[in-house]
Amino acid sequence: MTASLDTDRCYRAVASRDARFDGWFFTAVRTTGIYCRPSCPARTPAAANVTFYGTAAGAQAAGYRACRRCRPDAVPGSPEWDVRADVVARAMRLIADGEVERAGVPGLAERLGYSERQVHRLLVGELGVGPLAVARAQRAQTARVLIETTDLPMADVAFAAGFASIRQFNDTLREVFACTPSELRSRRRGGDRGTPGWLTLRLAARAPFDAAEVLTFLGAHAVPGLEEWDGTTFSRVLDLPGGPAVVRLSPAPDGGPAVTARLLLTDLRDLRAAVPRCRRLLDLDADPAAVDDALGADPALAPLVAGAPGRRVPASPDAPEAAARAVLGQQVSVAGARTLTARVLALAGTPLAEPVGTLTHAFPRPAALAQADLSAVGLTGARSRTLTGLAAALADGRVALDPGCDREEAVRDLLALPGIGPWTAAVVAMRGLGDPDVWLPGDLALRRSLAALGSSDADAATRWRPWRSYAVVHLWSLAAPALFTRSPAPTPDRSAS
Repeated sequence: MTASLDTDRCYRAVASRDARFDGWFFTAVRTTGIYCRPSCPARTPAAANVTFYGTAAGAQAAGYRACRRCRPDAVPGSPEWDVRADVVARAMRLIADGEVERAGVPGLAERLGYSERQVHRLLVGELGVGPLAVARAQRAQTARVLIETTDLPMADVAFAAGFASIRQFNDTLREVFACTPSELRSRRRGGDRGTPGWLTLRLAARAPFDAAEVLTFLGAHAVPGLEEWDGTTFSRVLDLPGGPAVVRLSPAPDGGPAVTARLLLTDLRDLRAAVPRCRRLLDLDADPAAVDDALGADPALAPLVAGAPGRRVPASPDAPEAAARAVLGQQVSVAGARTLTARVLALAGTPLAEPVGTLTHAFPRPAALAQADLSAVGLTGARSRTLTGLAAALADGRVALDPGCDREEAVRDLLALPGIGPWTAAVVAMRGLGDPDVWLPGDLALRRSLAALGSSDADAATRWRPWRSYAVVHLWSLAAPALFTRSPAPTPDRSAS
C-alpha cells in the first residue's frame, strides 16, 4: 500500500462508492485479484481483503488486473500531481506527458536534475513503483483507448501507445486486462468511431464539471489560425513532438462530466503527449470538491461558488506559448491580444501541411520566435524586445517551462527578464504551468470584482490559499461574465489576418 494513504478514509470512500475519490487511489481485492476505482458498483469487499494503491501502476505491479466493470484505468488523473511541487509530482507530470517514451528514464532524470537512482528511489518510496512501471500503466491505458475507439491495426496501436514491440504490447495487455488485444476489441461497444484519420476519445472529469463554460472561455480568447470556436466546439492546433496536430473539443453527448476529443495527429505516437495536454487545457484532473469546500466557506465568494460549482481554470497545452501570449496580452484588451497573437502566428508559426477548417499554424516555437522580425506586428519597441528576450531565454534553456519544471524557480527566472513583471509571471504560472495557487497582482478585472465584494487586493493575495487560481477565475466571471457564457462564435478579426 502507498504509505501516504489513510486506510480508514479510503475504505469509507469505497463503502459509500464516492466518485470524488476516483483517481486519488485504487482498491485492490486480494480474493479476486482485481483492482477497482472507489466508486465501483460491485459489492463492497470486506476491509480485511483490500489493499489501497496510489496509482494504477502500483496495483498492476502487485499482480492485480483492472476491473472490467468500473474500468479503473479510465478515471481522471490524481489532482495531487498538479497541486504538489516536489520531485515526485514533477516526475509524474513529465511521465504523463510521455517523457519516458521520448527520452527514457535517463532523460526523465536529466529534466528533473536528479540521478536515475534518486528518481527511482523517490518514486518507489512514495508510490511503490518506479518510473518505468508508471509509464507502462499509462501505455496500457492508451492502448485500450485506441483498441476500443479506432479500427487501427494492432501493430499501429502498439507503437502509437509507446510499446517497443508487439510482444511487449501483447504481454502487458494480458497482464493488465486479463485478455488479449483482440478480445478487448471484440468487446467494445458499437457506435460511430469517428471520421477516418481522426481519433475520438472521451476525457473524463470529476463532477461537477461544466464543459460548455470552459470551452466558452477558451473560445472567447481564440486566436485566428491557431484556434477556432463555433459556439459548441473549441478547436486548436497542438505543437507535439512528431509534428502539429489538431484537436476538436466538445461537451460529452451524454451530458456527463467529460469532454469528447477528436484528434488528427501527424504521428500516432504523439497521442501519449496530446491527451495530458488536452486534460491540462481543460483542467480535467482538478478536485472540485476540495476547491468548492474551501472557497465556498468564504462569505464573499460563496455566491459565486454556489452559482458555478466545479469551476475550472482553463490553461494552455504549452507553457512557452502561454508565456508569449501573456507578453502579447500586457495592457491590451482580449480582442487586441488576439489580433497581435494572430500576427505573430502568421509571421513565425509552423504551418500545417493542409489547413483544417480555419486552422493554419502551430504556435511558433521559442527558437523561431527569437529569430523573427517583429517590426510589422504592431508591438511597441519595448514589448517587442521583451518577447524576443523571452523567446531567446526559453530557446537556450535559461528559463524552463515544461511539465516537470520547478514552478517557483520558473517564476524567479521569468521575473529576471526585462519587461516581465509580477502580473505576467503569475499568468504564466497559472495558465501555463497549471499552478492552482496563483494570485494576479494588479489585475484590473480582479480589482473591480474585489471592490464590488468589499475586499482588497492585499487581503485576497493570502485569503484563498491554496486555491487562489480558482478564486481568480470566479472573480473574472464577476467582472467579465461574457467570457463564461456560451454565445455564438466570435466574428473573425480581419485585422489579424
